Amino acid sequence: MTASRIQAFLDDLRDRHADHFAIVSRLREIVLQFGPAVSEEIKYGGILFSSRAAFCGVFPYAGHVTLELSGGASLPDRHGVLQGQGTLRRHIKLFAVTDIEDRHVAEYVELARQSADA
Repeated sequence: MTASRIQAFLDDLRDRHADHFAIVSRLREIVLQFGPAVSEEIKYGGILFSSRAAFCGVFPYAGHVTLELSGGASLPDRHGVLQGQGTLRRHIKLFAVTDIEDRHVAEYVELARQSADA
């Protein structure tokens, strides 16, 4: 059932906002490359990713897509791209697929996954 909900979410996003669909699809590829222990589910209006614990989520908004990092406040921010002031989470706003590489998203996703698995 989860796979069909994810596919329905992606199909709807593709139909409504092709640019956001491209960003979300690329983010999914990056997160899921970390192996079969990573699971995904539709939650809070986006896709939440977990391994031992939830570590990130991808959420489309009207003007951008946000990558939320569950324990982002404790992650090193070598590239100065993390935003937010909460006690736990940080996020990265993405406006185009090129932002994913420019903002070193894969590095932050890996740090978040390692932190959640510790």
